[in-house]
Amino acid sequence: MTGIWLALQFFTSVPIKKELPLGRKEVTVMYMTLPFVGAAIGLGMYTVSVTMHEWLGMGPLLTAVFIVLTGIVLTGGLHLDGWADMGDAFFSYKDREQRLAILEDPRLGAFGTIALVLLIVVKIALFNELLLRDNSSLILLMTIPLLARAGMNMYFATERLAKNKGIAYFFQEKMSGKTVVVSSLIISAAALLLLGITMGTFSVPLALAMLLLVGIFLYRKWSIRHFGGVTGDLCGAFIEGMEALLWLTVLCFS
Repeated sequence: MTGIWLALQFFTSVPIKKELPLGRKEVTVMYMTLPFVGAAIGLGMYTVSVTMHEWLGMGPLLTAVFIVLTGIVLTGGLHLDGWADMGDAFFSYKDREQRLAILEDPRLGAFGTIALVLLIVVKIALFNELLLRDNSSLILLMTIPLLARAGMNMYFATERLAKNKGIAYFFQEKMSGKTVVVSSLIISAAALLLLGITMGTFSVPLALAMLLLVGIFLYRKWSIRHFGGVTGDLCGAFIEGMEALLWLTVLCFS
């Protein structure tokens, strides 16, 4: 149970105001639970979608704005912060050490602002299109955030660290990487199987699975080349970017 509370404390805006142990077992369970936290966030987004679009009769664009806003509020903007920092660092065209220093800088630069705005606009456009196509079902809205976080687990647990300090270093040293990877694979497979059964076709789940695996592989190589490994900000950026790509895949194959 402690691992679940830790996942809510570190990866959502749910106010868990108590000190919790951070041993190997607790940190491992925290990451094993993270995909389900993503599914819960998706459930919150679905609730907003149904309330605004079906019950209150709001248009798809306004509903899409509030769906995206719900995701931001429930995560406390944590992953968006990583996306923005990644944008500042990568587009600075500095060397590896300077890029890592930019990731640690709490200030938001021009490139980070542009990356942030573009991502939010793209996500609003994607949800608007999904609502227009009547393709924003509960199972989809829960599965996509789950897959993005399961993919982040696999990326984080198998990638070397860019620096030997910080929260990412602490968590990677504490957790059982093999256990986290195996559990994330099982959870992803089960979610995709359920999605295929619900949709009556496995073309979309297969496309999502392929994109997730290829995305992890390419992002690992990109992280090593430009940053020397994984950081907490790069993990957050992975979740945000992967969610957008997975939603785009749903639109293309559905």
